[in-house]
Amino acid sequence: MKNIIKISTPLDIKKIINLKAGDFVNITGNIYAARDASHKRFFELIEKGKKLPIDLKGQIIFYAGPTPVKPGYLCGSVGPTTSYRMDPYTPSLLERGLKGMIGKGFRSKEVIDSMKKNKAVYFAAVGGAAALIARRVKKSEVIAYEDLGAEAVFRFYVEDFPAIVVIDSAGNNLYETEPPKYRK
Repeated sequence: MKNIIKISTPLDIKKIINLKAGDFVNITGNIYAARDASHKRFFELIEKGKKLPIDLKGQIIFYAGPTPVKPGYLCGSVGPTTSYRMDPYTPSLLERGLKGMIGKGFRSKEVIDSMKKNKAVYFAAVGGAAALIARRVKKSEVIAYEDLGAEAVFRFYVEDFPAIVVIDSAGNNLYETEPPKYRK
């Protein structure tokens, strides 16, 4: 078993460039949860030259939207959604300081090129483990676009949130390197 690297937010450039595809990480600190509808609104603000509702510098966006909170819990179940749906908006967010994304699935060439240019990483979270992931959320609050419900922007304080570096800041990509090993 690989060692687990503990990282905290906001991410700094030194930590980012030392993370390699295949590294297991535990993330502690604030991360933002935002899905398709929030990303569309971010992009519309960028196109109009307006300020975003969050400062992206050094931050991580988790492509997720929690279910309603049950009594006695801090957060509803929250698992990763398919990341490619955010690809049209991601390069613009990376240009504004976003340093990490958590989701599942492939990313476009444009996103990967922008990650290399802007020194960012893409983490995968385990799909199907939304109730377990929610246990890592110690604080949850809606900070923008409350009208979007589960697609609002949430700020989560997480402790030891488990993820895997799938694409590192040099563009090394497990989705490209690993499948050929298992085709034989």
